[in-house]
Amino acid sequence: MTGAPNILARMGIVALDQLRGWGHAGFFLLDLLRAVPASLRRFGLVVAQIHAIGNRSLVIILASGLAVGFVLALQMYYALVTYGAAESLGLVVNLALVRELGPVVTALLFAGRAGTSLTAEIGLMKAGEQLSAMELMAVDPKQRVLAPRLLAGIVSMPLLAILFSAVGILGAWVVAVLLIGVDAGNFWSIMQTRVDVLRDVGNGVVKSCVFGVICTVVALYQGHETEATPEGVAYATTRTVVISSLLILGMDFVLTALMFATP
Repeated sequence: MTGAPNILARMGIVALDQLRGWGHAGFFLLDLLRAVPASLRRFGLVVAQIHAIGNRSLVIILASGLAVGFVLALQMYYALVTYGAAESLGLVVNLALVRELGPVVTALLFAGRAGTSLTAEIGLMKAGEQLSAMELMAVDPKQRVLAPRLLAGIVSMPLLAILFSAVGILGAWVVAVLLIGVDAGNFWSIMQTRVDVLRDVGNGVVKSCVFGVICTVVALYQGHETEATPEGVAYATTRTVVISSLLILGMDFVLTALMFATP
């Protein structure tokens, strides 16, 4: 009879720890948002971080977008030609990329490349007591270090998602038109007439902005709260990828349900 109360007590402790962690993360996000206006006055720091976060992620984003476009065109053509709808290939590829695959795959790649880099960078700064040294010099680390990286992540993610989708559509055109023999005019015309800029492309950009906030905040929080040891930094980078990926996939479902629930 004593086992059940002990199990319930342990479950309660775990639940309280989780709630405490989410609350701490929420206050961390509020502190970052309050530091954003001050960091905008040093816009050069934001530009430098956009280069470090966005430009250095460009190769893997473009290569992945091209590969996804190749494969998506092949798979969709084999499925559509069975029902005599091969002329809709351009439309299906475009909607799949700008609505879902562009924002989601870009965010997952961003979390794996830039997110882990941010976590390791902030974690090593904490381990080297650089953040504490800034506080001793009356410099707020959130304004000087964290907020510029948050802004850079929010700006970089939509740009990378747009490039991913554009390169994916180009890759699909190469496979569909040059290799399979789909009519090029039909491939582009149905895309231009049936894709709505605000509903399809705009919602995809909104998704990528939300994913940019998620990936960057998670990476910065894990780096800022990590243990100041090599093992702690390594574990924090792993948590960054896992937590960011789960939040991206979950938020993608919520945003898709809200944006495309009605025709």
